Parts: sequence; C-alpha cells; structure tokens
Amino acid sequence: MLPVPRANLEAYRAIATMCGEVWKEHGALRYVETVLDDANCLDMRPFPTAADAGEDEVVIFAWVEYPSKAVRDEANAKIMADPRIADLGEKTAPLFDCKRMSFGGFQPIVIA
Repeated sequence: MLPVPRANLEAYRAIATMCGEVWKEHGALRYVETVLDDANCLDMRPFPTAADAGEDEVVIFAWVEYPSKAVRDEANAKIMADPRIADLGEKTAPLFDCKRMSFGGFQPIVIA
C-alpha cells in the first residue's frame, strides 16, 4: 500500500508496468497494481487513513503472486540484482516517498 500524489499517477503507472515485466521474468505468476476508486467504508478504517494519504494523493494497493515462498525468495534476490531495478530509487524519488510504503510477505490462508 502506498500513497502517490495524484499528479504523478501516470508516471507511477509507467514504472509499475516496467516492474511487472521484471517481476514476471524472475518467477512471479501475477503482478498487480491497483488504484483505490472506492473508499466508502462506514465504521471501518478507510485505506486513505491507513495509508496516511493526503487530499492530493491516491492510494495504490499492489501484490505479487508466486507459486511458493521459495520461488519468491529466489526471485526477490534476482530482482534486486536486476539492472533495471538498481536505480529504481532514483527514478521513484520524485514521484512518491518510498518510506511511506507498506511492504511484506504474506502466506495464503484461504484461496477460493
């Protein structure tokens, strides 16, 4: 989950598209980046609040699916060594604050 300034959404989409290609080349089954379009959740914590998004920001929610944790771990090592990703911090710094990104690995408990 990541807040991105609304004005930077198209530039973010271009970088996310490139990242999707890299992640899939290194073993991801699916790479999905979404932008919040419905934050109406009465009596629950809305995504903009959880992401600490400002009025001029949109919330991105993304995930990557792998066949196993072992494949994920191997892919992540290759991805971080991929030259297309090496300077990603420089490319994204003007677009969003990566320190505001939520990130983690998840183990499925239900797949329907």
